[in-house]
Amino acid sequence: MPLLVVVGYGPGVSHATAERFGREGYALALIGRTRSRVEDGASQLEQLGIDAHAYVADAGDLSQMATTIGLIREAQGPIGAVLWTAPRKAGVTDVLSTRPEEISQVFSVGIDGLLGVVQATRDDLRTVPGAAVLVANGGLGDQSSSAEQMAAAYDIDGTALEAAAKSKLVGILAERLRPEGVYVGEVIIGGAVRTPQSAPGTGIDPLAIADRFWSMASDRDEVRTRFE
Repeated sequence: MPLLVVVGYGPGVSHATAERFGREGYALALIGRTRSRVEDGASQLEQLGIDAHAYVADAGDLSQMATTIGLIREAQGPIGAVLWTAPRKAGVTDVLSTRPEEISQVFSVGIDGLLGVVQATRDDLRTVPGAAVLVANGGLGDQSSSAEQMAAAYDIDGTALEAAAKSKLVGILAERLRPEGVYVGEVIIGGAVRTPQSAPGTGIDPLAIADRFWSMASDRDEVRTRFE
C-alpha cells in the first residue's frame, strides 16, 4: 500500500485530497501543528476505512520535520507521495517597512520547509513507482499587476513573495526529480476555498481540487494547473 504524507493538514483542501488518495488505496500520514485537528482528521478518515495516522509537527521547523519523517517511515514504511498544503506563518506586511535582512522569514515554510521535506523523503520517493510531490499554492505569486496590487492593498507582501518563490521551487524540483521517476506538480488556487461556513455555492470546491491533484499525480504530464 503506497503512503501519502500530508504536510500542513487541515479540514479543507488537504483533508479532501487525503480522502481522495485514501479511496485510491493510499495509507495516510497527516502532519499538522494542532494535535486535536490532525487526530480528528485521522479519526474521520479511519471511519471511512482508510489507514490514517496523525503526527504533530511544525512545517517550518526543519529539525522537527526531519524527526517526524523518520517516525513516519519507521511506523508506516517508505513514503510514496507528499502533499504540501502548509500555510505560511504571519510575517512581512509591507516590504518597505521591513528590514532587508528580515525578509527571509517569509520563506521559512514554503521554501525551507518544502525543500527540507523533499530532501528527507527523496530516497523513498525515487524507489516507489508513481511517486509524487504535490503542492498547493496561492495566486498571489502570479507575475501580474492584479496580484501585486492585491498584495499591497491588503498588506500581504510576504505572502505574495513566498507564493512566487514556492512556484519557482516547484518548477525546479520538477526538472531535477523527473529523471529519478518522481513527479512534481502544483495547483495554484486563485480564490477562496469553500468551507462549511461559506454561503451556498460560493468558493472553490475542495473536492474539485482533490480530484485535480489525483489526476495530475496519475497523468504526470503537467507541472502546474490553476483554479479560480
